[in-house]
Amino acid sequence: MATLTPSPSRDSTSGRRPAGSRQVAKISRRSTSQWLESVLDRPLTSYHLVLAAAGMLLALGMLMVLSASSVKAYLNYRDSYFYIKRQIVFVAVGLVAIVVIVKLKPPTLRVLSWVGTAGAMILLILTYTPLGWEFQGNRNWLDLGPLRLQPSEFAKLAVALWGADVLARKQQLLDQPKHLLIPYLPVSALIILLIVFQGDAGTAAVVIGMVGAVLWMIGAPLRIFAVLATLGAAGMAVLVLTSPTRLSRFAAFLNPNSGLEGINHQATVGMYAIASGGWWGVGLGASRQKWGTLPEAHSDFIFAVIGEELGLFGSLMVLAMFLVLGYAGIRIALRSDEAFPRYAAAGVTAWFMVQALVNLGCVLRLLPIAGVPLPLVSYGGSALLATLAGVGVLLSCARREPAARAVIAARSGLRLRRMTAIVSSRAGSSRAVPSRRASARGRREP
Repeated sequence: MATLTPSPSRDSTSGRRPAGSRQVAKISRRSTSQWLESVLDRPLTSYHLVLAAAGMLLALGMLMVLSASSVKAYLNYRDSYFYIKRQIVFVAVGLVAIVVIVKLKPPTLRVLSWVGTAGAMILLILTYTPLGWEFQGNRNWLDLGPLRLQPSEFAKLAVALWGADVLARKQQLLDQPKHLLIPYLPVSALIILLIVFQGDAGTAAVVIGMVGAVLWMIGAPLRIFAVLATLGAAGMAVLVLTSPTRLSRFAAFLNPNSGLEGINHQATVGMYAIASGGWWGVGLGASRQKWGTLPEAHSDFIFAVIGEELGLFGSLMVLAMFLVLGYAGIRIALRSDEAFPRYAAAGVTAWFMVQALVNLGCVLRLLPIAGVPLPLVSYGGSALLATLAGVGVLLSCARREPAARAVIAARSGLRLRRMTAIVSSRAGSSRAVPSRRASARGRREP
């Protein structure tokens, strides 16, 4: 009769692993945590995290815009690549903007923030003139012939940078509410009102979230947040009650089973797309809802197509990349020893995270539909250009971390010494050649 022998990896009496294996597991966990800490403590970790997360989101966005827009592009323009071609142009311009912004010094960026804020406000005002163009009930576009702009997208970047400069100038006075709020809050409120009167409540909510996040990071008193929250709730209530479209959207959100072929059609089809994706999706390019059933499949509801084609795995990857981007932005803000990079990183990070939450909340039916694109992923020229410029600001702020500044300065000094050595060696060789030639001539002469 065969006898059973206890497993060598476990104690036969208690069923626990032997002390040796537990010690090996503990050492392995300790070494992994030490490796992770060493990686995160590197001077340029924040820079690389922003670069990696934004790059992966942008690459995935390009792929999904091609997939989600191909049917609509062919039906409207007889060219399945119409939207992706335009997106490639926007990405190219945005990458140039990133390189330029990263090379700019903080004083130059601070001056440009004032120019950008003034320009954004002028462009927002122009939307109320005959140059304004209305799309889906929102008059938030400028029609400049071959060029169409959405000024509210660039206003987000302006608020983040200008607010960072104003708060940095008042760094020593921020414990006083009047210096904390003025002029930051009135100018931000003016920009928000200009956006609200365009009918774009979603973008206004994003800017409000940005302002609130920056004030929270500075350490504003809770009573200020209570007042601002009350005013914001009252303002949103007025917006909903005074607009039939927003009122119907809010009512549809409260009753998702009504108007399945009308006001709730987009949200319902979006949920169908996500539910049909399952764990791994139906396959890249195999979405069924993009064939005219899901409105704005390549822009505001692109996450629904991601869930359908790439499944839960792809959706979680998108969420993970946004979490990495948010972590990197918060890390930059906390590690900065200068006021302007700290507040600029906080403002841009709040912009990305709040807008992503609003978009995902709308697609997942956690919020009423607001018409806000998913940063770096959705199709759109103005939104993508402004977002890439924001990524450039985050990269610039990451290079201003104390340890990063030291490493960059050391590399610049080493590069300068190498160039000096090369130039001096070339100059020495050029002086030596004539002397050798002259000595050779002297030897040939009698």
